[in-house]
Amino acid sequence: MSGMTHLDDQGRARMVDVSDKPETDREAAAEARVTLAPATRQALFSGDLPKGDARAVVRLAAIMGAKRTADLVPLCHPIGLSAVEADIEEIEQGARIEVRVRTTGRTGVEMEAMTGAALGAIALYDMVKGLDRGAEIGPVRLLRKSGGRSGEWRR
Repeated sequence: MSGMTHLDDQGRARMVDVSDKPETDREAAAEARVTLAPATRQALFSGDLPKGDARAVVRLAAIMGAKRTADLVPLCHPIGLSAVEADIEEIEQGARIEVRVRTTGRTGVEMEAMTGAALGAIALYDMVKGLDRGAEIGPVRLLRKSGGRSGEWRR
């Protein structure tokens, strides 16, 4: 089981010991896409949703999600984040949420970026569900990461 870092010698789940890893600057970006009906997309980006400013809610939810990742993903380390940025943009199918996270530490921030993007998408669904129950979340995916032993990766 030596290749599976989240398993001990008996195959049980464990949190990886990162105490011997050097601290490095680490960054990650992830996105979530939300497919919306054309009228819902128009209402979202014109600011006409009945529940108010959904874009502000999405950005705040994404930031909060990134900050709370260790509480939500069982084997993630709680890490101090240096920065979290979240944006929502209009795309032909609906909306795209991008979350960028930075830290200096012993473990990466990929899960924080992906959790932030996913929670932003869920918050968006909550803001539009009264108009568009058929809104669909996905994909949620890592776009890029840098830092640490594995270096840089880009989708």
